[in-house]
Amino acid sequence: MSRRFDLVVFDWDGTLMDSTGMIARSIQRAFDDVGLAVPSDQEARYVIGYGLGEAMAHLAPNATEAQIRQVVDAYRTHFLAKDQDLKLYDGVEEGLARLRAANFRMAVATGKSRAGLDRVLKATQLGGFFEVTRTADEAFSKPHPAMLEYILGYAAVEPERAVMVGDTTHDLQLALNAGTASLGLTYGAHEGEALLDLQALALFDDFNSLIEWILTHG
Repeated sequence: MSRRFDLVVFDWDGTLMDSTGMIARSIQRAFDDVGLAVPSDQEARYVIGYGLGEAMAHLAPNATEAQIRQVVDAYRTHFLAKDQDLKLYDGVEEGLARLRAANFRMAVATGKSRAGLDRVLKATQLGGFFEVTRTADEAFSKPHPAMLEYILGYAAVEPERAVMVGDTTHDLQLALNAGTASLGLTYGAHEGEALLDLQALALFDDFNSLIEWILTHG
């Protein structure tokens, strides 16, 4: 039976790891620390997936560069104080193992920093599943296609043979911009309704359903 996709590219936060609530709270606390207007939950969740500097600048477009640096530093302090408590979503490790057993190649495209991604890959012991990873400090922030284009080039996979998996409009727009298909998850940073207009092949309410779809249709 012929396969549609060779490479499955995963976002991290809100897709593999249940971290969006903590990210949003850390953003809000950082803005409060610096004395900038604190974003709402929806506003803070919207920028998850952006690079950190881009996220803070989006939330405070009139802030100075110095204030943005301050809020980035404050965010890191708050997030790092709690990131060891974060967990993977149910079924992630088992699901990745099933994809590997079916000979799917896998990668990560994330708004995290390289240091942040390496830290969680080590902590979760998931690093061995992924052939290549790319972070926001190594490429333009999502939804610019550069991050995904690098992964495709590294893996020597044509765009039509890859699928991007993510929980935000930024992930799905990244896929459109890079010419790949996408699959959306409704349990992360952005509500399912926001994902409907971005041409995902399917949307899923849990990780196990996503894996079943890839094994059956991918």
